[in-house]
Amino acid sequence: MSLVETSTLDSAAGIVELRLARPPVNALNPALCVELRNAIHSAVAGGARGIVLSSAYRPDAPTVFSAGLDVPHLLSLGDDRDRLREAWESFFDVARALAGAPVPVAVAMPGHAPAGGCVLALCCDYRVMATSPDPSRPLRIGLNETQVGLAVPPGVQHLLRRVVGAHRAERLLVAGEMVDSEHALRIGLVDELAPIDVVVEHALKWLQGTLALPADAMLQTRAIARADIVQALEPANIVLDRFLDAWYAPGTQQALHALVARLRK
Repeated sequence: MSLVETSTLDSAAGIVELRLARPPVNALNPALCVELRNAIHSAVAGGARGIVLSSAYRPDAPTVFSAGLDVPHLLSLGDDRDRLREAWESFFDVARALAGAPVPVAVAMPGHAPAGGCVLALCCDYRVMATSPDPSRPLRIGLNETQVGLAVPPGVQHLLRRVVGAHRAERLLVAGEMVDSEHALRIGLVDELAPIDVVVEHALKWLQGTLALPADAMLQTRAIARADIVQALEPANIVLDRFLDAWYAPGTQQALHALVARLRK
């Protein structure tokens, strides 16, 4: 079964949808990351002029765009640092594929987007997030790594700073705070809110408007404006070895195992 479903949203405009399909929460294991990276490259090679990144949504399922990295899988690797490195590299590879895509990418998030899910969204040109069907249980987005003992890599910090500003990013990053969708809209972390069942349509509309612009001027300007995102995700700005050292720290391992225990309840 495919972990990324591809469909055409607007054949005339050349817009395709890449939909994460790893229930229940689209946790980003290496297989999903590799498949999404390949799907991005294949879409562009096949002539796509715009991409909507989304995730499968069912009213009876958890409302999660992506829960981020598959922590139970990562913990199952134990002391195998090489496999752990490969897993994290597969994630940053797909982040680079999104950030460096030569065509505009809009993300349609029908649910929560913590940690790695938020990183993928920050790599896209335009972010549409759902409003919760239950106001008492708002949908949230953010980089909550510090809450499980992990420092956010410099390049990922840059992605957040460029959309919410340096001071606000510092507060959110240090606290590992997840903000609700309304707050995310106010601070610029997302660009638009929409009912949960039409987030894809809203992302599509933005892409259609963008692609209606003179193509060469739009794409050249976009490439210049987004060069800092591509640079931020270069290996030198991720410092993966330092991140892996922190992963194996006793306090981090304790926090990660506690997180998995909570998720299993």
